[in-house]
Amino acid sequence: MRRTVTILGATGSIGRSTRAVIAENPERLAVGAVVAGRDAAGLAQIARETGANFAAIADEGQGGALAAALAGSGIRHGAGRGAMLEAVARDSDIVVSAISGAAGLEATFAALMPGRTVALANKESLVCAGAAVMARAHAVGARILPLDSEHNALFQVLGAEPISAVRTMTLTASGGPFRTWPAEKIAAATPEQALAHPNYAMGAKITIDSASMMNKGLELIEAFFLFGLGADQLDVLVHPQQIVHGLVTFRDGSVSAGMAVPDMRVAAAHCLGVDGRLDAPQSRFLDLVATGPLAFERPDLVRFPALRLAMAALAGGGIAPVVLNAANEIAVAAFLDRRIAFPAIPALVETVCEQMAGASSSPPSDVTEALAVDQDARNRTRLLLSGGRFTVT
Repeated sequence: MRRTVTILGATGSIGRSTRAVIAENPERLAVGAVVAGRDAAGLAQIARETGANFAAIADEGQGGALAAALAGSGIRHGAGRGAMLEAVARDSDIVVSAISGAAGLEATFAALMPGRTVALANKESLVCAGAAVMARAHAVGARILPLDSEHNALFQVLGAEPISAVRTMTLTASGGPFRTWPAEKIAAATPEQALAHPNYAMGAKITIDSASMMNKGLELIEAFFLFGLGADQLDVLVHPQQIVHGLVTFRDGSVSAGMAVPDMRVAAAHCLGVDGRLDAPQSRFLDLVATGPLAFERPDLVRFPALRLAMAALAGGGIAPVVLNAANEIAVAAFLDRRIAFPAIPALVETVCEQMAGASSSPPSDVTEALAVDQDARNRTRLLLSGGRFTVT
């Protein structure tokens, strides 16, 4: 039986990995709808190549460009929020949620339908509205499979074990391009240096988050909601080789590791193979002898304060994770635009988190509430930027 897949974030790195796995397994998988943010030409090309029946572009201003690029193809298309939600509502067995940032929250929530599998790469959906998303999935009978490599490894390692059997879960991090840099060198880092990830080719925002280690902090929050463990049961280790993606320590002292080559197609194949494992090409198999020694170290929360801020947001709960994520998205964009220095990213985030501390001790009850908090935090961050205190002179 062929499974139909809707890809949210089709033009990004996760979308690319997803398309590759589908192309390798044409007898079991087919593309239904594809969605992208602003790249109309790229989306149209993907829709044509994959045989998609619907294409949606989030940016309404790109609707004309998408229509022109799809002219004569017979592929239905649309632009804006309504088109994105139409893509999600179309028949599909699996929805890959890989739209970057909080922009993917509404579509992810709408994708949760009875009997459907949502392969979740948009960690912000759980960071901003984890309780609401997980409750919705349970209520309607949808299945969430983690597509992030770390969470996917933990999910596979856990298997049929009850979560009560787990003592701790550990997510690994590459350490990013600045792992061995002294603080004073990190302070002067350029966007080009921060975008030079040692292992993965990803989008700009997530790559900057990897450099600051905010990405690992967001993943801790994601794991909190995915697995239902306490904040004190979640940990991070820096592992430069990125062969071990996650570790589960069980109550009896045994430790199981989720291992794979650092290739997002491995996690994508697991999520897409919902009715049985998919075959991978030889190049995607792990050779431990060729890999060589594996190293692990504790993250440095002084040189990488963004991870400390994320840990604090997780421990604090309420709306703190939403605020953290929103402020970080604005700060990262400002760094990429060369308006602020690299250390100003966590400094901005910390200031906004302090401003909104105590605003609510309860997490958002639904998507609308989460997006309202998100917008408030973004506005506060933009206001701080306009004041000039954090900007490069």
